[in-house]
Amino acid sequence: MSAFVAPALADDGDEEAVEQTLRPRSLDEFVGQERVKEQLEIALVAAKARGEALDHVLLAGPPGLGKTSLAHIVREELGVGLRTIAGPAVEKKDIAAILTSLEARDVLFVDEIHRMSRTAEEILYPALEDFRIDIVMGEGAGARTLTLDLPPFTLVGATTRTGLLTTPLRDRFGLTFRLDYYDPGQLAQIVHRSAHILGVEIAADAAEEIASRSRGTPRLANRILRRVRDVAQVRHQGVITTEIAREALLLLEIDEQGLDREARDLLHTIAGKFDGGPVGLSTLAASLGEEQETIEDVYEPYLLQLGFIQRTPRGRTITKLGRTHIGSAPPDTAAKLF
Repeated sequence: MSAFVAPALADDGDEEAVEQTLRPRSLDEFVGQERVKEQLEIALVAAKARGEALDHVLLAGPPGLGKTSLAHIVREELGVGLRTIAGPAVEKKDIAAILTSLEARDVLFVDEIHRMSRTAEEILYPALEDFRIDIVMGEGAGARTLTLDLPPFTLVGATTRTGLLTTPLRDRFGLTFRLDYYDPGQLAQIVHRSAHILGVEIAADAAEEIASRSRGTPRLANRILRRVRDVAQVRHQGVITTEIAREALLLLEIDEQGLDREARDLLHTIAGKFDGGPVGLSTLAASLGEEQETIEDVYEPYLLQLGFIQRTPRGRTITKLGRTHIGSAPPDTAAKLF
């Protein structure tokens, strides 16, 4: 394998540009998700050998695990164009213009595809299956349907909520992959790679410290790394040691399990305001001043993985592990103390 060459670093004042710079550009650079990479590589090689468009791909999993990166890698591996749209923003009238602008074998990436409107989604059905779209011209008795042929293309959809996809849309994906949380060793590799791109020296133990508090999520690991680098640059000599990493993590209020203040507030709210639950999602969201989708997509998946909360038919509850983590005694135990 050839030596890694760091790409030119974007202006560090632009967080989004820096994140783009840190994205892996090939399957070889992409750390983790080995089974997904193996299956995707076979499909890519086969599609290129036949000169065909890759089957439509659905990437599912919590935020920050690499769905967008994999979409860009698919484009790079195929050597074709990429069009990116956000599911909530696309409307029925936009679909025809977007689809007719694609070249043969291009990739159309739809982020948060589960939030696409049903009317826009229905126009996609014939496009995904038969590579055509039907446009209704006129109204009433004089209306007529115009059929436009499309070049073969690949739709890559990303979703954090597979259950919200309609069955007709879900069934039109030939490749469906579920991305899992990363283990600390894989995240430490990602931190080392990102530090190299950012041009910052980092100790192995410091990379492991950051990885262990990144909730199994590469995006969060890279975000923490950038903030730790700031502390190392402003308060120290620029090199990230384990002590500096811990100092920065304390400043960021990220604990040993990777929970930030907002996640701990969620646990404290269930334990304190609602006696451990169950509490409904809408009530919990109102108490925290958060959107329900933020709680479901950002906080809950990792808290569930840790076993700190449970979802029940009546609402959310905090577990014994969750209480132990925040130092909150169950109500009956608290009563005995008095």
